[in-house]
Amino acid sequence: QGAARAEAARQAAFRPAITRDGHRVEVAANVRRPEEAIEAVAAGAEGTGLVRSEFLFDERAEPPTEAEQFDLYRRLAEGFGGLPVVLRTLDAGGDKPLRFVRHPVEANPFLGLRGLRLSLAEPALFRAQIRAALRAARHGDLRIMLPMVDGLADLRAARAIIEAERAALSCPPVEVGIMVEVPSAAVMADQLAREADFFSIGTNDLTQYALAVDRLHPTLGARSDALDPAVLRLIDMTVKAAHARGRWVGVCGNMAADPMAAPILVGLGVDELSVSIPNVAALKAQIRALSMAEAEAAARLALNCATAAEVRALPSLRKLGHAG
Repeated sequence: QGAARAEAARQAAFRPAITRDGHRVEVAANVRRPEEAIEAVAAGAEGTGLVRSEFLFDERAEPPTEAEQFDLYRRLAEGFGGLPVVLRTLDAGGDKPLRFVRHPVEANPFLGLRGLRLSLAEPALFRAQIRAALRAARHGDLRIMLPMVDGLADLRAARAIIEAERAALSCPPVEVGIMVEVPSAAVMADQLAREADFFSIGTNDLTQYALAVDRLHPTLGARSDALDPAVLRLIDMTVKAAHARGRWVGVCGNMAADPMAAPILVGLGVDELSVSIPNVAALKAQIRALSMAEAEAAARLALNCATAAEVRALPSLRKLGHAG
């Protein structure tokens, strides 16, 4: 009997996450290495909403070669068998410095050369990664995602580099999206949506920057709650701006795996939730137990709360948080 239940649960993981009233939400997995692709697909993931490419660059005296990167990105694309693979370009700086990049010590590295800013400051490094990604895209549905975009200037600079490398390689176009992790990106989402093919909201950093709280701070860390209405309003703003331009929106931060947050994200209209592999099946089950009408009602209530504690205390949300 236990084996039968386990098999039923396994089979259910492959069913799409469609709410009781017919609204579909894609559920993807966050991965790092090609070996995780098989594990993610076996868990029911509908692709990967976040490939963290930093593992290729960490703890090295020299950057990885284009050939080395191409091999890994190709294996990822092939491992997902045509499912979407969203590759985040190098997200270093801040709390993730690189040994082989020499820049002056920053007084506040979280407000300095992070993510795309660092890539644009190191164009040879960026171009090699872009060439590898474009070549790997021939082997699957690989998309490029730019981290820590704060406005149109950096997005345009990055897209110019990507287009130049694409033309040089005679590669077909790929989708180029951005991570919304900085409040300015959420506020300017209507403008960014004109030139980005998709958005993925990184709720960990968005929460940290919106609330000015280090989530790892020993005494203030508890204040860093992605269900704070300030964060929810930024997400709402982003989704509306993206959908007005026909762009899709994902969420790939820890918030996507929070059972209390998932109904709100669904209700706000987020198209894709990307979580760690062990959370895929449970999230799909929770979404199938929801109705979109319930989720939208919960989202409206949450947007009108004053604090994260008020959001978490909403009776309707507590009920939906235990769905599935």
